[in-house]
Amino acid sequence: MIIALNNKCNLNKEEYLDYMNRLNEINTTHHLILCPSTLHLGITHLKEASLGSQNVSCFDNGAYTGEVSTDQLKSYGVEYSIIGHSERRQYQRETNEEIHEKLKQLLKNNIIPILCIGESLEERKNNQVFSILKEELEVALKDLTPLEQEKVIIAYEPIWSIGTGIIPSIEEIEEVFQFIKNMVPNSKVLYGGSAHEENIDSLKQCLLIDGYLLGGLSLKIDKLEIFLKKVN
Repeated sequence: MIIALNNKCNLNKEEYLDYMNRLNEINTTHHLILCPSTLHLGITHLKEASLGSQNVSCFDNGAYTGEVSTDQLKSYGVEYSIIGHSERRQYQRETNEEIHEKLKQLLKNNIIPILCIGESLEERKNNQVFSILKEELEVALKDLTPLEQEKVIIAYEPIWSIGTGIIPSIEEIEEVFQFIKNMVPNSKVLYGGSAHEENIDSLKQCLLIDGYLLGGLSLKIDKLEIFLKKVN
């Protein structure tokens, strides 16, 4: 299974070095992808896990202050990049079109996108789940060949579940995953949103899940180890 670890905006340099050393001691058969703060990419040395970024620029190298290009990420050994996370959609007002441009930049430089999609609680209550997901997928993946689409890892994160401890029912997750897999055949689809060591026994009943995108849990090595053992 794919287990992507999103550290978000956490850990100073010393904390990160200790965290990385502890992560390197984990013995697992799962494919770990570590996505640390951009500041930490250059000091990351992983034994087994792959390196990912939490964001990327829409642009090539150039006069774009504060941006980080795919070429720069590639030079640091980055193989994956999260795009479209709900926190960036909310706080940075990222649009589906901008996410599409980022996705194209990543594929152009052979970095695998981890495309986050998901609905808000209001959208779920208004029965808009599938229309929201359809729009996010259609715009992000437009003009891509089937082969290019297959390279994209899709992470379904119901926004109302992130950090709340509340997860959808297995039936709701299965319904969404089947919808995504019908739209984007042969793509790997991850679940994110309050997945942790206490609810993984329930989550893994959904056989359509190809892995997990972990936020808060990614920072807690002891609990992460328990999670990884239970996933098996």
